[in-house]
Amino acid sequence: MLETGLRRWLIVITVVSATMIELIDTSIVNVALTEMSGNLGATLEDVAWVVTAYAIANVIVIPITGFLAALFGRKSYYLGSIILFTITSFLCGNATGIWELVFFRFIQGLAGGALLSTSQAILFETFPEEERGKASGIFIVGVVFGPTIGPTLGGWIIDHFSWPWIFYVNLPVGLAAALLTLSVIRDTADSGKRAVKIDWPGIGLLAVGVGALQFVLERGQAEDWFAETYITALTVLAALSLVAFVIWELHTKNPVVNLRVLRSRSLAVAAVLTFILGFGLFGSTFVVPVFAQRILGMTALETGLLLLPSALAAMCVAPISGRLVQAGFPPRILVITGFTIFTFFCWGLSGLTSTMGADNFFWPLILRGAGIACLSVPLTTLAVAGLRGRDLAQGVALNNMMRQLGGSFGIALINTYLARRTFVNRGHLLENINAFAPAAQERIATLTHAFTAQGATLDIAKQRAYAVLEGILTRESTIVSYGDNFRILALFFVLCIPFVFLMKNGKGAKPVADAH
Repeated sequence: MLETGLRRWLIVITVVSATMIELIDTSIVNVALTEMSGNLGATLEDVAWVVTAYAIANVIVIPITGFLAALFGRKSYYLGSIILFTITSFLCGNATGIWELVFFRFIQGLAGGALLSTSQAILFETFPEEERGKASGIFIVGVVFGPTIGPTLGGWIIDHFSWPWIFYVNLPVGLAAALLTLSVIRDTADSGKRAVKIDWPGIGLLAVGVGALQFVLERGQAEDWFAETYITALTVLAALSLVAFVIWELHTKNPVVNLRVLRSRSLAVAAVLTFILGFGLFGSTFVVPVFAQRILGMTALETGLLLLPSALAAMCVAPISGRLVQAGFPPRILVITGFTIFTFFCWGLSGLTSTMGADNFFWPLILRGAGIACLSVPLTTLAVAGLRGRDLAQGVALNNMMRQLGGSFGIALINTYLARRTFVNRGHLLENINAFAPAAQERIATLTHAFTAQGATLDIAKQRAYAVLEGILTRESTIVSYGDNFRILALFFVLCIPFVFLMKNGKGAKPVADAH
C-alpha cells in the first residue's frame, strides 16, 4: 500500500532499523568469539557454531519469507519476527553454556532472515514503482552499514563491557521497531486470507538442501573440505536435495517458493549479478579485518573504525545512485561502473605490506563503498521490476538469498585460496633460505650472535634464530597471499562485466503473472 508524508518516513525508519539490527548481528559476534570461548569454557571450534548457526538459519528462512508473510499476514509475521528476534537476543546474552547459545542463535537467525526480505518488500510497496530507485537507495544504506558497523560496535562493547552486551544492544532497537510496526505498518489486502495446503515437502527439501550447503561452506576449510567424509556426504545431500526441491516446486500446485517468478528476465539476471555482488561484499568484509588484526595487530575497535569510511561512502553514493535509477539513467552503466570501481578497490590492495597503516586503506575502502552502492541500487531495483503483490515479496526473497549465498561462497573460496596460496608462497620463499643463500645465512648469523650475547648457548641460539626466521617466513608468505587474493578478485570482477549486457537497458520489465 502506497503511503505519503510522515507515515511513509516512519515506515522507512522502522524497516531500515529492523534490517540493520539483523545484519549487524551477522558480524558483531566475530570480534567476541575469543571472550565467549573463555567465559563459556568452550573451544574456539565450538564457539564458531555461534556464527554458523545464525548463517544457516538465515539462508533457510529467507527464500520462504514471502510464503510465510502471505500465510500468517505480513504485519503479523513481521511483528512476530521482530519480537522473536528481540527475545532471543536477550536469551543469547543470558546463555550459560555454548550449545544453549548456539540454539538461541539459530532461532534468532530464523527471525532475522524474515526481517531482511520482509523489510524490503514493505519498503518497495510503500513507494510507487517509479520511485523504487529511491527505495533501493534507502534500503542499501542498511544493507551496507549493518555488517560494516558490526565489528566496530562489537569491538567497542568488548573493550568497555562484556560479550552479552553485543546481544543486549538489540533490545531497545527491537522494542522501538515493534512499537512502530504496530503503529504504522499495514497488511496487504489479501494478506493471511488464503487457505492453502502447506508445502511441507518443499520446506523440508529447502531446509535440508540450503542448510547442508551453508554448513559445507561455513565449515569446509576448517575440516580440509573433502578429506572429511561427512563434508562429502553433506555436499552430495545438498546437491540432491536442491535438485529435488527445484523439480518439486515447479510441479506442485502451491509451492513454498514460487520459482516461476524467475521467468522475469530482470529478476533472473539480477539474481546472478547479486550473487556476484554478495561474493565481493562479504568476501572483502572478511579479508580486510582478518589482515588488519592478524598481520597489522589492530584491535577489534581499530579494525571496525578502519571499515567505517567504506560504509559512509556507500551511504553517500546510494541515494545518488537511487536518484539516477529513478530518473531513467541506464542501469547497465551504473552496474559496469560499480564492477569497475570494485576492480580498482581490489587492485589497490594487491600490494599489501606489513608496514601499512589505516591511511593506506582509506581510499581503496572509499572505492569499495562507492562500488557497492553503484551495484546494489540498480540490481535491487532490477530484481523487482514489473513484480507486484506476492510475486514482489517472492522476488525480493530470492534476490536476498542469492546475496547471502554469494557471500557464503565468497568467504569459503577466499578462505580456502588464502590457506592453499600461503602454503605455495611459503615454498617459494623457502627456496631462498639455504646454505647457498648469502642473505639468509647472514640473517641467521646475526640472530645467533644476538641470542648468544643474551647468554644463550650456541645450539639454543641457533634454534631461536631459525624459529625467528620461520616466523618471518610464515608472516611474509601470508602477506603475499593476501595480495594474490586481491589480484584474483580484481580479475574476477573484470570477467563478470560481460554478464551485465544480459540486463535490459530500460527502466523495468513487464509484470509477471501471479502464479500462486
